[in-house]
Amino acid sequence: MNALTSVVCDGPEVGYQFPPSYRFYSPAGGIEASGCFMAITTPAEASGPNLERDVLQAFAKAQAAGLANPVLVGVIPFDKRQASSLFIPRHVSHLSPTSPPTAICGFACGQARQCVEQPDQVGFQQAVMRALDELRSGRLDKAVLSRLLQLEFDEPPCAATIFQGLRQQNPEAYHFLADLPDGGVLIGASPELLLRETGQHLETNPLAGSAKRHKDSKADVQAANGLLDSSKDQHEHRLVIQDIERQLRPLCRTLNIPSAPSLMSTSRLWHLSTRISGELASPVSALKLACQLHPTPALCGFPTAEARRLIAELEPFDRGVFGGIVGWWGSIPLARTLSRRVLPTCSTRATAITTGGTASIRRFCLCHSAEEKCQCGAYSRADKDRY
Repeated sequence: MNALTSVVCDGPEVGYQFPPSYRFYSPAGGIEASGCFMAITTPAEASGPNLERDVLQAFAKAQAAGLANPVLVGVIPFDKRQASSLFIPRHVSHLSPTSPPTAICGFACGQARQCVEQPDQVGFQQAVMRALDELRSGRLDKAVLSRLLQLEFDEPPCAATIFQGLRQQNPEAYHFLADLPDGGVLIGASPELLLRETGQHLETNPLAGSAKRHKDSKADVQAANGLLDSSKDQHEHRLVIQDIERQLRPLCRTLNIPSAPSLMSTSRLWHLSTRISGELASPVSALKLACQLHPTPALCGFPTAEARRLIAELEPFDRGVFGGIVGWWGSIPLARTLSRRVLPTCSTRATAITTGGTASIRRFCLCHSAEEKCQCGAYSRADKDRY
């Protein structure tokens, strides 16, 4: 499903034909937006120069119409050569960090009538084998493959209930809900920060390498230590960090990268995490930096062009917004700089609620290292002997 290749209605005089809403909550604060002043579909190719140009022009029109400090919200798809789905909302509220709901009262999803897998289990294993051949040939160091699971319910799911449930289950994550022009809703909770920029200061927190958590505390500690000791996961993580450093180092006066990853935990997973910070040598917008970094090897693979080619060849669906960028960006009048607020963007590992049901991506990661070749995610580490 390519849910966001079409856009909301354009222009101030027709913007309420489709009045979208948008919510984004993070540990640094949140934003709630509604209504569409102007939609922007420009692809975010390369570092997004055409997109940034069109956004700044749209900001100028919004300011002329009376929006003092317009904001851009929406989603950039996994393949940034595709049309973006972004818009300048008519109303925006900036929020301090908020706690997740303590109780939720809403309609349940009902019973799932059907689950369609793309590809099915056999097809997915065949794709894994093909990807392993690419890794062994030396053409790739890493590839991230996905499965699409599409569920149909006997009653339309309540997106708001599901979204608040995600917030409750994953209180430490970046949460987002975005109405789609086809009547669907994109919702998600991601632990990963792609970029936050405040003035000349930037932060990014890539995650690569994961392990399942356990209810038993002893087993949970062993899983965490095993992740830290895993040469495969450490190699996978290094690929991501080295690629980000390659792109950010020339732009920064200082760039602080820890020598080794640390552990980040969610309610279900341990992640290898590296918090990177730096000071830009000269002003560069968060939008441009995010477009330049996207997609990182954590969501696509490495080298990026080869990994993207393989994904398009092996996955029987268009990822669309899955694995894309979700967040917001604002610019104060005339200065063309970021507003003084923290502006986070995060990588999307999302679930979409559509008029026909729900669809979710299940990630599967392959990584080629000198020590071992194995896979993680949908299969356990022990499964590597099967290949």
